[in-house]
Amino acid sequence: MSLRSLVYSVYERRLAGKLVGKPVPQHVGVMCDGNRRWAREMGFVDPNDGHRVGAARVKELLTWCDQAGIKHVTLYLLATDNLRRPAAELDPLLRIIEDLATELAEDANPWRLRMVGALDVLPTATATALKAAREKTRGRTGGVEVNMAVGYGGRREITDAVRSLLHEHAAAGGTLEELAEVLDVDHIAEHLYTAGQPDPDLVIRTSGEQRLSGFLLWQSAFSEFYFHDANWPDFRRIDFLRALRSYASRQRRFGA
Repeated sequence: MSLRSLVYSVYERRLAGKLVGKPVPQHVGVMCDGNRRWAREMGFVDPNDGHRVGAARVKELLTWCDQAGIKHVTLYLLATDNLRRPAAELDPLLRIIEDLATELAEDANPWRLRMVGALDVLPTATATALKAAREKTRGRTGGVEVNMAVGYGGRREITDAVRSLLHEHAAAGGTLEELAEVLDVDHIAEHLYTAGQPDPDLVIRTSGEQRLSGFLLWQSAFSEFYFHDANWPDFRRIDFLRALRSYASRQRRFGA
């Protein structure tokens, strides 16, 4: 082990120790941003090399979350806007996401997978692979529950929630006027992709960008945000622990 690695190892253990007894987010949203940028900076010709390294980092992240006692993680992997990318770039990325879901669903892993996004806008092969991974992990309880946001858009999610609510109300024989009289935020929340889960306490975005880009627009109303300059493939456990340390030091007001 090099001197630098030794120093990082000692610092990492010390940082983890200081978090004992501190508030831990129950739900963390992660915007895995900067894969293509990382590939360019590292001299790769194919930007999907960055996505492949980033996919490997996801599995490490989930292990860190298990160790920290986090219960839910939402990974922003592919936005609906990304589907407009050229096929030469998009198709390999979709295969990488399919492989990631399949790997996370392997029997040796403890994670339960949940797909959050409009699977109907994805190619059939991708949607099928994601659904298969979800079904394979349906009964798992031993690790973090993982929301894979693929074909995801925050505005689309809210639209789908309202549409689902209207269909449900109509099926029950209610009128629009009756719904308008009683409609509140909880009715919409019950139809979101993440229904039944707590809203994210902490949202982490890598690559130095400081914007939501449509991620969990409804659910992040009172989330804490942590922006990290490194690109996603370079995100280390130390960086994750620093994000948790930042979260633990904040006084959450929930708008009060």
